[in-house]
Amino acid sequence: MKRNSIIFLALILLSYMNTAIAKTTGASDDARFNAFKERWALDLWAVYPGWASSVGYHKYDSKLVIPDDKSRARELAFCKTGLDSLKKFTISALSDANKTDYHLIENQLKSAEWGIQQQKAYQWDPSGYNVCSSFADMLGNDYAPVDERLRNFYIRMDAIPAYYKAAASNIKDPTAEHTALAIEQNLGGISVFEQDLPEALGKCHLDKAEQDAITARAKVAVAAIKAYTEWLKGLKNDHPRSFRLGKELYDAKFAYDIQSGYTAEEIYHKALQHKDDLHKQMYEITTQLWPKYFSAAPMPTDHLTAIRQMIDTLSRKHVEADSFQAAISAQIPVLEAFIKNKDLIYIDPSKPLVVRKEPAYMAGVAGASITSPGPYDKNGNTYYNVGSLSGWDKQKAESYLREYNHYILQILNIHEAIPGHYTQLVYANRSPSIIKAILGNNAMIEGWAVYTERMMLENGYDGDQGINSTHASPEMWLMYYKWNLRSTCNTILDYSVHTKNMSKEDAMDLLVRQAFQQQAEAEGKWKRVSVTQVQLDCYFTGYTEIYDLRQQLKVKMGSSFNLKQFHEKFLSYGSAPVKYIKELMLSDSK
Repeated sequence: MKRNSIIFLALILLSYMNTAIAKTTGASDDARFNAFKERWALDLWAVYPGWASSVGYHKYDSKLVIPDDKSRARELAFCKTGLDSLKKFTISALSDANKTDYHLIENQLKSAEWGIQQQKAYQWDPSGYNVCSSFADMLGNDYAPVDERLRNFYIRMDAIPAYYKAAASNIKDPTAEHTALAIEQNLGGISVFEQDLPEALGKCHLDKAEQDAITARAKVAVAAIKAYTEWLKGLKNDHPRSFRLGKELYDAKFAYDIQSGYTAEEIYHKALQHKDDLHKQMYEITTQLWPKYFSAAPMPTDHLTAIRQMIDTLSRKHVEADSFQAAISAQIPVLEAFIKNKDLIYIDPSKPLVVRKEPAYMAGVAGASITSPGPYDKNGNTYYNVGSLSGWDKQKAESYLREYNHYILQILNIHEAIPGHYTQLVYANRSPSIIKAILGNNAMIEGWAVYTERMMLENGYDGDQGINSTHASPEMWLMYYKWNLRSTCNTILDYSVHTKNMSKEDAMDLLVRQAFQQQAEAEGKWKRVSVTQVQLDCYFTGYTEIYDLRQQLKVKMGSSFNLKQFHEKFLSYGSAPVKYIKELMLSDSK
C-alpha cells in the first residue's frame, strides 16, 4: 500500500512537470527550460520547506518535515521526477547560462539520491537532527511582522516532538563524535525557545491567550529536545560507526559537493605540492626578518623551526579577549575604504553587515562565519557570527588569540566579510538565475573568500599602513602564507583522515608543526574533521581554480584585462561551480 502510494505520487509529479514542459511546445529550448526550472524551484520548496525558509521563501514557514521513511520516499520521488524531466531537454541546444543550471539541477537531484541511498548519514549522524537554527531564523530576521512570524513559529513547533521521535527511530550505530555534537548543539539551541522567544513575545501585539499558547507549546518543544539529548546520552552503542567516511563514499561526496575539474585525489596531491611551496616562501621571509626581531641570535638550521619561532614572535601581537568582537567590528570600515580607494570591486552600501556573537546553536564547529539572507529575502540582515571567548581559561584564550593575532585577524575579516563571503553572497543574491542562487557551490563560495585574501595583499593591503598602502609588509605576507597554509592543509587533513586513516597524532603534527597552528586551533580542527566530510576541501580547491582562471585570462586578454571587471563578472554568475564559470568567462573573452 505504502509503495503504491509513493509510485502514484511520483507519477503525479512527473505528469505535472511534463505538462508544464509541453505547454511551451513550439517555444525555444531555452524558453521551455526556463519554464521548467521555475516550476522545479517551486516544487523544491514544497519538499524542503526548511531550506525554503533559509533562502527567504516563506510560504512554508509553518511546516516542519518529520524525518521518517515517508519524507525520504517523497524526496526520492521528487528526484526521480526531476531527473526524468531533464532527459526531455537536449543540453547542447541550451544557452551557456542554462547549461550551467541544467548541470546544477542534475547534480542536486543525484546528490540527494546518493545521500539517502548510499551515504545514509540520517542513520549515523544524530547532529543532523536539530530544529533550533531554523526557529532562530524565524525570530531573528525581520522578513515579516513579528506577529505573523510568531504564529508560524507556533504552528511549526507542534511537529517538534514527532520530529525528534522520528530522529531517534532512524539512528543506528551512530558515531561517537556526531552523538556528542548533537547533544552539545541541541542543548545550546534551547536558548531559542527559553530566551529568544520570550524577547520576541515582548515586542508583539498578540493577545494574552495566543502568547500563553505559544509559551506552553515552547515548553513541550524544549522537553522534546531535552528528551532527545538524554536518549542520546543513554544510548547503548556497542558498535559505533567510524566517523571516517572511507574512500569510496568520500570520492563520491567530493564529486557531488565540490563539482571540481579535479578528482579528490588530484586536489590532494596539488595541496601537498602547494604546502612545500609555501614552506619555501615562508623561510625566505623569515630569513629577511630574523635580524629585525632576533638581532644577532643565530637562526635555527631547521627551516620549520625557524619559521615557527618567527611566527610565534609575531603572534604575540593580538587583541585582548574581551575586545575580540569589537576589534572585528572596527576593521570592517577600514577594509571597505581600502577596496573603494583601490577600485577593486563595487560593494553595495545598502546591504549592511551586522557583527554579532555566535548563536549557541551554531557552537562547536567553527569560530567565525557569515549568515546571509537568501535570494527571496534580499533585504534581510547579513550576520558576521563571531565565537565568544567567555568562560575560557586564560591559557586556552591566549592560544586562540595568538592564532587570530593582529595580522591573521585582518585576513580572517577579508575572508569572512569584505571582500570575501559577505561581498560574494550579496552578488549571488543579485544573480538573474535563481538556480545558481539557491544551489550555491561551496568550493566557489569558499574559494572566492580564500582568493580575496591573496588579492588584497597583492594590491598592497596592510592595516598598519592605511588605505593608501602600496605594499604589504613582510610580516603581513608571512602571516598570510601561514593562513593560506591552513586552507591547504585543510585538504590534506580531510582527505588523509577520511580515506587514509590518519591518526590524531599525525594530524596534530601536520597542523601544529607543519602548518604552525596553535594547539587550541589544531584541536578544534580535529573536532571539525571528525564531524564533517569534504567541506574542508572547499577552500583550497576553489581558490586554486579561481586563481588559475584569473591568471589564464590575464595572459589571454593582455593589456585589456581589468581586475575590477574580472571580479564583478566572475561574481555575476552566482555561486556556480568554478569549472562552469570558467567556461562562460573564457567564451566571453573571445
